[in-house]
Amino acid sequence: MQKVKSIVLLLAITIFTSCVSKKKIVYFQNDQIDQSRFSNSYKTIFKPDDLLQITVSALDIEAVKPFNLPAVSYATTTNSVVGTPRQQLYLVDNEGYIDFPILGRLKVGGLTRQETIDLLTKKLDPDYIKKPTIIIRISNFSVTILGDVQTPGTYTIPNERITILQAVGLAGDLNISGVRNIQVKREENGQIKTYELDLRSNSLFTSPVYYLQQNDIVYVEPNKARSQSASYNQNTTLFISIGSVLVALIAALTR
Repeated sequence: MQKVKSIVLLLAITIFTSCVSKKKIVYFQNDQIDQSRFSNSYKTIFKPDDLLQITVSALDIEAVKPFNLPAVSYATTTNSVVGTPRQQLYLVDNEGYIDFPILGRLKVGGLTRQETIDLLTKKLDPDYIKKPTIIIRISNFSVTILGDVQTPGTYTIPNERITILQAVGLAGDLNISGVRNIQVKREENGQIKTYELDLRSNSLFTSPVYYLQQNDIVYVEPNKARSQSASYNQNTTLFISIGSVLVALIAALTR
């Protein structure tokens, strides 16, 4: 009878310790939002390794052609164009410069999209093109989502605008074992800066990383139970082997 009571007690302890409080997993709990800090504005800031697609247009079609060079490949034997020409992309180098046709090296690193458009407009108008229209896109805008989510990986964002919540949704949401405190690592001025967010709190809507930037890394840490479970599973085989050896040794010594 005493043995049965012990088993029941052990099961009860296991059940209660495995229960997770609702407050630990529910998003957007009822804390206050500082509406004065909330903003839907988002500015893309160009960084090293960005690939920029820059399109210049104007009424004078001939005048804009030198600034919209196609990227083509040539056959080595016939010197003819291979494949379909694509628009030239401009790589922002480690110093923040791009090499632009005719204008040469231009510093765009650290500038917003509108600031870069204003810079190009000032360089082109009126010496080369009158009243140009300039469109700039980042062709390799991506964010990386790692840790305790359904589908971790690196995701390309076509419209260059994504929130932390959209990123979590893109990765299939957090696993139930995922800690609602997550980290966003962002390169700023040549250094990696870490921001922490709590998905259980409405304060995330006012965070400087609510809108992600290109190359941001989102990391979702697993909870303590998941970490311990992973460690146990990795070492189980080793422990069994060691135990088997010890049992064999004890059996041999007690004969």
